[in-house]
Amino acid sequence: MTRALGQAALGLVGVPFRLHGRNATSGLDCVGVVAEALRRTGVKPTVPEGYSLRGTAVSGFVGCAALSGLDLVDADGDVVLCMVNPVQMHLAVRAGDGFVHANASLRRVTFMPGPLPWPAKMQWRLSNGDWQNLDRDRTWQL
Repeated sequence: MTRALGQAALGLVGVPFRLHGRNATSGLDCVGVVAEALRRTGVKPTVPEGYSLRGTAVSGFVGCAALSGLDLVDADGDVVLCMVNPVQMHLAVRAGDGFVHANASLRRVTFMPGPLPWPAKMQWRLSNGDWQNLDRDRTWQL
């Protein structure tokens, strides 16, 4: 686990929830939590656009993760894409002994101790590589 990313995400606990939110002042959704945590660690994230609350297509997330300096891993990822139900994906950031995520029901970013209650579909770890020189001209669609 990359400690800096988890610490950055913990700093977002209490931020309001807002669907498609990308600003910690006005609100964040799960994609916004990951993007803002990456920004706070010095990474310029590439975020998916045009995604809906429901869906199972992961190609946009995969492409944006790679462009944001995240490497796909089998387990213990810093960022986890999970399935909260068969047609709804959700992102969470691993932080210590739990996860930070945008909780739509509670209308804010929260810390959830322990393991995720949902199955993980994909996981990424913040790369130690040269993420600043990634090709950011590519576009990804969901």
